[in-house]
Amino acid sequence: MTHTSSRRRTAVAAGLVVATIAAAAAAGCSGATRNTAGGSATADAAKLTLTPTTTAAKGELANADWLLEDEPDSLDLDTQGSSAGRVVLTNVCERLYQLQPDMSTKPLLAQKAETPDDKTLVLTLRSGVTFHDGTPMTADDVLWSLKRHADPDMEQGDEFGNIAAMKKTGARQITITFKAPDAMFFKALAGDAGIVWNKEQVEKAGKDFGTPGQPDACTGPYELSSWKSGDSLTIRRYDSYWGRKPLTKQVTFRWAADSALVNALTTGAADGAYAESPNTAAALQGKKGIEQHYGPSTASLVLIPTERGGLKDAKVRRALSLALDRKGIAASGYGGMVQPWGTPVGSGAWGYEKPVFEAAQKAVDYAPASPSADDLATAKQLVKESGADAATPIVIGTDASQGRTVIANAVRAALQRIGLKGQIKTVATSQFEQFYSDPQARADIDVLAGDWYISKADPMGFYDNALSDSSNNWVGFKDAAYDTEVKKALATLDDAERAELTVDIQKKFTDAAVWISVAQVPSVLVLNAKLTGPPASLAYLYYPWAAELGAKKG
Repeated sequence: MTHTSSRRRTAVAAGLVVATIAAAAAAGCSGATRNTAGGSATADAAKLTLTPTTTAAKGELANADWLLEDEPDSLDLDTQGSSAGRVVLTNVCERLYQLQPDMSTKPLLAQKAETPDDKTLVLTLRSGVTFHDGTPMTADDVLWSLKRHADPDMEQGDEFGNIAAMKKTGARQITITFKAPDAMFFKALAGDAGIVWNKEQVEKAGKDFGTPGQPDACTGPYELSSWKSGDSLTIRRYDSYWGRKPLTKQVTFRWAADSALVNALTTGAADGAYAESPNTAAALQGKKGIEQHYGPSTASLVLIPTERGGLKDAKVRRALSLALDRKGIAASGYGGMVQPWGTPVGSGAWGYEKPVFEAAQKAVDYAPASPSADDLATAKQLVKESGADAATPIVIGTDASQGRTVIANAVRAALQRIGLKGQIKTVATSQFEQFYSDPQARADIDVLAGDWYISKADPMGFYDNALSDSSNNWVGFKDAAYDTEVKKALATLDDAERAELTVDIQKKFTDAAVWISVAQVPSVLVLNAKLTGPPASLAYLYYPWAAELGAKKG
């Protein structure tokens, strides 16, 4: 259910927690904001203070029962990058770099990283690391893993397009050379492109790798204990782990959606979950014995125009954005758990130069929280100038989920306000997921009510989606100056300079309304009130959150 990458690899599936609120700058605080109050008052996402972590745990647990919204399709993230699989596997497998709870990035299995020039990355590998079968991690395993990730048929293949060569250059050394300087690649190594596999185990399992009954082939603080398809999946503490020993000895995962998930958490049948749906988080607000922790994320709710052409004209896209009632969507569709937002990237992506990105977010045009009379007048004029055919409906693709239904109705209402027709096409969730990847599946819709996130704490991890040749540039946006500036930013290693370029790129993107941003919400951790420790930020998809789970009291 996850679609990960800075392209499709960053798309989020139906209902994954969308983005972060501007207050993500509170990353220096010691614990995540939590809600333990009684009642079920509607939240106001704009007023939530987001922090990346919860208070450190003090006591051990024999077992924690954790909920996922789906059973993983596979635990091979090269072939099936689902969010459910990632929530499990991030405790079992490790990456060359690691995304931190505050959304910064640091070396992990690569103990040291050096850049002798701007086209070379030299990784010195950590010694004393063993896979769960007891064999040592070697440079050969690392190089083999990188080459597997780089296969164009694998989920992470597009992260390696700028690689000139990858070689073993020492007993514990890998040297990577680039065709051009690459500011994003080391951040990709903190995502699934940096997972290190046990070459021998993966090859031995063959096509069955990642399925029930197969070993995990990883080095992390937990190892896969059992996977009973249709019932549960268990991980247990790996006693020979090279790093700090986890407080929780075992985590048992089960899966439930919607009301079943809410009931399990409310009754104490489960100890915690990362609430992938904002509606789940809203339903759990104020339940006794439960705390909600809100943290930074990178994702957003977006409208993505398609190849069909109903929103081909940028003037019509701008008009729709001006007429859209984002505040109404937040209240009616998501219990106040989303915040109207003007860019396609949540503020958890502001891993550097935060004041620059925050100021740029506030300055975005064409994206009011609620349309004013002047906004509507401007929108109607844009439609008039475009010469759009008012008789032909713009078809909105959605599924039957509450949030997307509200968004689709809000889009139709916005179109009506500016003299255009909207028509809603509702499909099953399984079919909706095909909209993201299959042009034929979306051939009959003009715009998709979608979600998206990026694994990198850098907005430039997103904006290549609008390059002229991007597979995610469905509407066919073409701007040679945009293409040139994106490529320059991706090759700019200096953070301050890259941030300046990114802000200009963001303005070009939002002014053209290549995608129409709707809202962001926090990452939400729901936890038994007696427990604490895991990160609250979107880093939970890439960081060993279970290794920090434990009891509040020692």
